[in-house]
Amino acid sequence: MKQAISQLTTLCRDYPEHPLVIAFSGGVDSQVLLHLASECLSTSIPKLLANRDIVLCHIHHGLSPDADEWLSFAKQQSEAKGIGFRGIKVSLDLSSGESIEALAREARYQALASVFQTPAIILTGHHLNDQAETFLLALKRGAGVKGLSAMTAISSLKQHLLCRPLLHVTRADIEAYANKHKLEWVTDSSNADSKFDRNFIRNQVLPIVTERWPSFIQTTARSAALCRENQLLVDELAEQDLGTVTSDSGALDLSTLSAFSQARFNNVIRFSLAQNNAEMPSQAQLKELFNQLASEGDKVPAVKLGDVWARRFKHELFFTPDYQDVSDFSAEVIFDDLGSSIVKLPDGLGQLVFTLLDSSSNADKDAVVFSAPLSSENKLSIRFAHQNPKISPDYRDRSRPLKKVLQELNIPTWERTRLPFVYWREELVTVPSKFVCKPYLASKHSHKVQVHWRLAE
Repeated sequence: MKQAISQLTTLCRDYPEHPLVIAFSGGVDSQVLLHLASECLSTSIPKLLANRDIVLCHIHHGLSPDADEWLSFAKQQSEAKGIGFRGIKVSLDLSSGESIEALAREARYQALASVFQTPAIILTGHHLNDQAETFLLALKRGAGVKGLSAMTAISSLKQHLLCRPLLHVTRADIEAYANKHKLEWVTDSSNADSKFDRNFIRNQVLPIVTERWPSFIQTTARSAALCRENQLLVDELAEQDLGTVTSDSGALDLSTLSAFSQARFNNVIRFSLAQNNAEMPSQAQLKELFNQLASEGDKVPAVKLGDVWARRFKHELFFTPDYQDVSDFSAEVIFDDLGSSIVKLPDGLGQLVFTLLDSSSNADKDAVVFSAPLSSENKLSIRFAHQNPKISPDYRDRSRPLKKVLQELNIPTWERTRLPFVYWREELVTVPSKFVCKPYLASKHSHKVQVHWRLAE
């Protein structure tokens, strides 16, 4: 356990302001972790723990009939150690299609991250056997070197440090330590149920493998470490490539990207998506994108990559969310007694804020100002749909069809369907933040209006 104590000591020294969150299931690994953190560390480095919040956190999944007893046991242990306690009950959406194991894991990490809003050190009891299980699960999924890297001793979880000080310790050594110090722990009967993949590996696969090759768990950890080292090199290449292909607009330059091999293309795309915490795409999705981008002509492919869309526009590649269709949206602009109106737009597009201006009012700098002959019968309305009318925007000498105007403004294709159009009757008045049609310039009619398009954060 010396390595675990050394790591905890270094963490506390390097992050003196960070509170400690000890993930505690009640099992033997978390009990040993608690003992190390509260007993060993408090005698070894009391100055580093002085005035530092230490919280034992137990996650109540509600999946076992013993869950309430485990919660009580965890609270008793925190009281016995004289440290804070947080019991967090989570609910799992079992209808989502995800495995119970994946849902429970995600819920645990979300709960642990919620204990402190400021950066904290979150300690978990993952050990060497867990590492081998994680490696084999990744191998079963057909993961690449990133997945086969398994778990790291220190990683990030939102704004926190996620630390696994027991990652180099075997389960046998953990149990020996617990018995030596006469520790008590709970046993989850579901751990014996091999219908769960991890339990199957733990209960049936690893015993057979380690009987044949006693050092298998250690060598698996070494393979995971080598994969992690290879992933670092892959990420370094991707970071360099991303710097090369990123244009001034923040999109990816296709003239540079098209020179990449499929493997190098896949690598930089994955890396770019990871920078924005996007879901990783499948091999098939990346291949489809690569092939579509190689096609000639002015096509604008839209390929789904995980939870985002990759879209081409004018020799650049953009990543966008999975937008909803807003073409059926419509709303009236109804002014209140103070001469203002707020129209909330769909699908995270923010809101339009209208204000009636009098002769003494000055328009805001970032507002579009127009005028219209408003009355109780003739009001302004908002729509995203149009019939491609011929219009005369304020910046042009001649009129053109709306589609052509949007093209000459260099607005990406998919954004053109998400522009709110302000109408008076059936005539287009303005596209906020873009232009005002000449018949509705501020000097034309008695009612002068300013409109802000406030995008959602």
